[in-house]
Amino acid sequence: MFRTPASMILALLVVAVTGASARATTTTEWDWPVAIPHPIIRPYIAPETEYSAGHRGIDIGAGTTTEVRAPSAGVVHFAGVVVDRPVLSLRHSGGLITSYEPVTTTLARGDSVQQGEVIGELQPGHCSVTCIHFGVRLDGEYVSPLNYLGAIPRAILLPTRKP
Repeated sequence: MFRTPASMILALLVVAVTGASARATTTTEWDWPVAIPHPIIRPYIAPETEYSAGHRGIDIGAGTTTEVRAPSAGVVHFAGVVVDRPVLSLRHSGGLITSYEPVTTTLARGDSVQQGEVIGELQPGHCSVTCIHFGVRLDGEYVSPLNYLGAIPRAILLPTRKP
């Protein structure tokens, strides 16, 4: 399948950065859940198996921002506390669910939201700096949120030999 060790490493790198699912792409770019600047403090790390260690989302630095906005239109799937953190999840078209923590909200399950609408307020405590954990599931499997935020440039394969 792989002609050179370099092509195998490239394939593994693509899977590690984007997640194992090739279906995790979209033609509509989402908005970031927090205002600019929004540096990635901790990247998505795909677990090797469903139960392996990984980081199933990205931690985005929020600076002084406390408003959290819907990246895409959707419906509130869950709003409440999980263990000791306030969590909000939205269901979007195409089998997608996004999650945000630590975020408090006045929204309730079943409420509709529009892209860019304020959906909650960021709370401190997830990172050493103010940040939000943003996760995306596609048909129940975690995938990199960067697939939907337009932050992963399209891969271009270059020839390894001269013609």
